[in-house]
Amino acid sequence: MKIFYDSYCPLCCAEMSHIKKRDQHDRIQLVDIQDPAFSEHYPGLDRAQLDARIHVELDNGEMVTGLDATHAAWQAVGLGWLYAPLRWPVIRIVADMAYNLFARNRYTISYLLTGRRRTCDDGQCGYRTDK
Repeated sequence: MKIFYDSYCPLCCAEMSHIKKRDQHDRIQLVDIQDPAFSEHYPGLDRAQLDARIHVELDNGEMVTGLDATHAAWQAVGLGWLYAPLRWPVIRIVADMAYNLFARNRYTISYLLTGRRRTCDDGQCGYRTDK
């Protein structure tokens, strides 16, 4: 499984770190969409779409996005049950709307929750702690 994630997002990085810590069977490959060589390695993927929401390429080649991707990633490390309720029919609608709102505002939300801001202003892309 490949997880295409945004390394400029502090919350996204934290979640990827938690997932990889639990990936005891090395089932997950993290792919940073902000890597300068990303387009060279994945020319068939639309980086703007990947930047809009998390994407996971399953082992069978199927691409899933948003909370379906998050659920698949956690399921791969044995903790899918944590996200399973967010995939239940009625809850799914509300959860997907909330996820889309989060995805569009992830840098602001990350800053509010972690104190870390996305930046490329100083030529060092990624995130930093602002004081």
